[in-house]
Amino acid sequence: MSNFYAHPNALVESDSIGEGTRIWAFAHIMNGASIGANCNLGDHAFVESGATLGNNVTVKNGVSVWDGITAENDVFIGPNVVFTNDRNPRAGVKKCHDQFLPTRIREGASLGANVTVVCGITIGRYAFAGAGAVLTKDVPDYAMVVGNPAHSIGYMCECGEKLGDDLTCTCGHKFARENDHLVRVPF
Repeated sequence: MSNFYAHPNALVESDSIGEGTRIWAFAHIMNGASIGANCNLGDHAFVESGATLGNNVTVKNGVSVWDGITAENDVFIGPNVVFTNDRNPRAGVKKCHDQFLPTRIREGASLGANVTVVCGITIGRYAFAGAGAVLTKDVPDYAMVVGNPAHSIGYMCECGEKLGDDLTCTCGHKFARENDHLVRVPF
């Protein structure tokens, strides 16, 4: 008996799935994919061999997570997010595994519905990409980005609220800029 739930219409080939994870109808998890504990993978999600999802990751409906993609703990991947792993694909040009570019989604980051992620970038801790954004370059920690190509419009707190100009959140967290990066100030 497994320690995760898989809908009867899901295809689960991996034996590396954490306790409490839920995999819904028509999802396909390939052998060699690694999924942490307490994840939720929606209908028609696909996780390829070599992809890694940390703990408490949500992958909404219609998302394909390719080899070389790593989502750290507490990442939210909204419906129909699109990942790539080849910057210049051609059907007639076959590439080796090591020619595909890895993508990392750091702890707590959120990708809204229909975000497109061009491979080879890192999405920072607790960053937030608004619906439909096209991410073509690294996104800093806590940055809130929108548009095509994505551009920053401010910062988000770990709790999910947009930070004011004083970099203080309504939840009480305070932030400061250090070396062109945003960091949370300890209580």
